[in-house]
Amino acid sequence: MRLLIVEDEAEAGARILDALTAEGHTAVVEPSAEAGLRSLQAHAPDLLVVDRMLPDTDGVSMVIEARGRGYLGPVLMLTALGSIEDRVTGLRAGADDYLVKPFAVAELVARVEALLRRGMNLQAVATFGRIRIDRLRREAWRGDQRIVLQPREFALLERLVSQNGKTVSRTMLLEQVWHLHFDPQTNIVETHMSRLRQKLNAGFAVDAITTVRGVGYRLNPDA
Repeated sequence: MRLLIVEDEAEAGARILDALTAEGHTAVVEPSAEAGLRSLQAHAPDLLVVDRMLPDTDGVSMVIEARGRGYLGPVLMLTALGSIEDRVTGLRAGADDYLVKPFAVAELVARVEALLRRGMNLQAVATFGRIRIDRLRREAWRGDQRIVLQPREFALLERLVSQNGKTVSRTMLLEQVWHLHFDPQTNIVETHMSRLRQKLNAGFAVDAITTVRGVGYRLNPDA
């Protein structure tokens, strides 16, 4: 799953990121509401983790803005403000769950997984053309043929499927699959995409992935 963490405390953000990526999720950390809203638009995460206290505005205002922009995914709000009134304010703003600081990282991971199960039951399986993925089971098929993928390969395919035929840039893949906000000057994307293409195309005449030269990759609707 793709997760967005909005947390201005670098150490806390890194701790949350490490815990969630260790569970196999793809996550991005942003330090402010403004950056978080930009990332929300760019990455379309499956779940949002947002701190109540942010440097440019409060998390409640950010959640209200996110909902206003059409974000429908689950939201977990983190806060040092633990009164009933504060929790009610956050929930009424559009948060789905509330976790009071300090908290155990294991509890945060459990709450995230519970929210994802609740929110993704009807969206666990996604399709594009003859390609189908199950996000919860981490399984993929092309037609009736199951495709066995490594975690990075599945993450790449999940990003392509979620774009419904739109082109995904190399930069987006570096950020969303490898959590790199810079170009490592290697062919890491090309190598993994080549392996994914080989597995998807085995036994089929039509290439499942189209390379858009100088831009990125997209799934072939006719595959």
